[in-house]
Amino acid sequence: LKNRIVVSPMATYSAVDGVPQDFHLVHLGARALGGAALVMVEMTSPTPEGRITPACTGLWNDAQQAAFTRIVNFVHGSSTAKIGLQLGHSGPKGSTRVGWEGTDEPLPDGNWPLLAASALAYGEQNQAPAAMTRTDMDGMTAAFTDSARRALACGFDWLELHCAHGYLLASFISPITNQRTDEYGGSIDNRCRYPLEVFAAVRAVWPADKPLSVRISAHDWAPGGTTPDDAVQIARLFKAAGADLIDVSSGQTTRAAKPVYGRMYQTPFSDRIRNEVGIATMAVGAISEADHANSIVAAGRADLCAIARPHLADPAWTLHAAAQLSPVAAAHTDWPVQYASGRDQMLREIAKQKQVAALAAQAPSATKNRASAEEEG
Repeated sequence: LKNRIVVSPMATYSAVDGVPQDFHLVHLGARALGGAALVMVEMTSPTPEGRITPACTGLWNDAQQAAFTRIVNFVHGSSTAKIGLQLGHSGPKGSTRVGWEGTDEPLPDGNWPLLAASALAYGEQNQAPAAMTRTDMDGMTAAFTDSARRALACGFDWLELHCAHGYLLASFISPITNQRTDEYGGSIDNRCRYPLEVFAAVRAVWPADKPLSVRISAHDWAPGGTTPDDAVQIARLFKAAGADLIDVSSGQTTRAAKPVYGRMYQTPFSDRIRNEVGIATMAVGAISEADHANSIVAAGRADLCAIARPHLADPAWTLHAAAQLSPVAAAHTDWPVQYASGRDQMLREIAKQKQVAALAAQAPSATKNRASAEEEG
């Protein structure tokens, strides 16, 4: 990777029958041109029922694979960025409306059946999922494996398995959502057993020379849920299974969660996992300034920083942040040649702004010196 900035996987609710559209090409392509080292595609389901909403992406058929291949080819052909796919199943949080119509709110009609570790609804208004049987689990593992093969055929550089935020695999990991009494419930090893089975199946078909990461919720922010201490154990299990990196998020397991928000609020969890487990990590969550990312990486708290909403507001956030930090270095970054004149103008404006700021800082001192001279006179 050319730098440490990642465009977070973010749902855009713009697919049709799971097929990414021109919107996805423009959305992901613009951010690949915008300087980030790695652009992650939103959580993509291995089955139709695994989508969060009817407008979410999937990778279970040839039409979806062809559309994703077109996007990957554009990123590789027009930028120096890498592109990754986040693979996940919504579990108890599926069959809901698109984000701007009500996050996690069930569809008014046309709902589909849900699956999870246990038959526990995400909220009072959400439908209860069915607890997965052995047959369900085997079929789902096969679906994840098929999607991983398709992702490889598309040419993706990176694959991530979503085991966070209360979705299907996360519903096994958290004691809040896993009330099973078989070998897939109870201890932390048992709760991680099925996610690790899926991971092993995906790892077997995903090349060793391509990164395979895992997103986890390091804190459920709710009584009886996963704790940061648990997260260290969870990360150790995935490291032993062959994970290359842990993408450290938190929360969204239960509507009762009470997160403590703040700048870089999830970074301490990444820090612990990186330094106690000895595995590369990605920090994410309220990292909104270049100085945040630089300090996180420089202090050894994470290897990569995932930037989400700032990239929605500015597709070229990474290029602009680099220019503000170091205009000299920015002149040598890989701006698209088509945008070089825009880069040069921006660097001139930054230089002018710094000159004005320097003069403004000197003005009070000059005024004070004049006043002192007049008093002495």
